[in-house]
Amino acid sequence: MKNVKNSLLAVTLGGIAAVAAAQASAKDEKPPPGAMALSAIVTKLEQQGYVPVIDVSLGNGRWEVEAYKEGKKWELEVDPNTGEIIDVKQDMD
Repeated sequence: MKNVKNSLLAVTLGGIAAVAAAQASAKDEKPPPGAMALSAIVTKLEQQGYVPVIDVSLGNGRWEVEAYKEGKKWELEVDPNTGEIIDVKQDMD
């Protein structure tokens, strides 16, 4: 049980770090009016199995997210108003 708690703590801290990094890198561009909180977006992605989220930035009015799922790295474009994934592709790097 202790390992499960430690894993959940690591995932939560990783999500918080991704949110903080995104806020720092998105200074020049702002999400559109009515956008969901970035923490809610990250939580929604984590609930879909994208753990850990390792990078988030704002580009062209969308959240650009790098995250792992099932051991593979993915690049996601996420609608900031709905939190829905608009585009997803496997990162081949």
